[in-house]
Amino acid sequence: MSPQDPRDLMEGLAERLPTALPDGVADAVLEVERERSMGDRLAGRPGTVTALRLRGPEYVLALRLGKGRLVAEAQREVRGVVIARQTPPLATWLELLSRQLHVLAAEAAGDAAAVSRALAALGVAEPGSDLVVDPADVAGGVRALPLRLSGRVPDDVVATIQRIGDVLLDTLPRVSGSLQQEQTVLRTATDYLPRTLQAYAALPAPWAQTHRLPDGGTALDALRAQLAVLEQATARMHDAAVGADASALLANGSFLADRFARSSIDLPE
Repeated sequence: MSPQDPRDLMEGLAERLPTALPDGVADAVLEVERERSMGDRLAGRPGTVTALRLRGPEYVLALRLGKGRLVAEAQREVRGVVIARQTPPLATWLELLSRQLHVLAAEAAGDAAAVSRALAALGVAEPGSDLVVDPADVAGGVRALPLRLSGRVPDDVVATIQRIGDVLLDTLPRVSGSLQQEQTVLRTATDYLPRTLQAYAALPAPWAQTHRLPDGGTALDALRAQLAVLEQATARMHDAAVGADASALLANGSFLADRFARSSIDLPE
């Protein structure tokens, strides 16, 4: 959605945000203000969206339509008292919105994939959208992941991603020409690994590293656990490829397909 279409953006947000939020959450955190003309009332139309307000874990975000332009606001509150207020550019506000939605989905053990779909429908770039591995350049994409994550995650996580990438890239040429085995390794490199990183990158760093989930761990703990599973499975695939054991490699591929079928970090319910 182009920022040049402020009314369309407001209407799109009002329509899709409730579907992105976990069940029962939208009514508590989202407010939509509308202006209803007499014609709207007579026709039973809801009217034009003039303001949106989302109360997220870190920010209270507001977007208003005034005189044909959008006015964005982000404020921090402590016990209902505003301690800081910003008027960020629209692109920054949309990024904050995306992060707050992902946090709300995680806190409610909701479906972060719904958030992704809603934002994609609006043309809003996802946080972590740079963490992709193009099947046309698997080696380049896998090598870029630790570089792109440097400074965004702790050093031990970067090192784990580096090791996983090295093993995958050493495994790929060993299974070249064996369609099923090659597809298993490629799926790990282009889907399971980057998707796991994208899910974590969608969360605000302080929240992900400190907020306690129902099992007592943090989102960062969940990421480390997911990467540990990936590292063990890729090591077994590599051993199977070196030993030319196709059945073992495919068995590990099936395990990963089950373990990483979800589109988000496997947060505890």
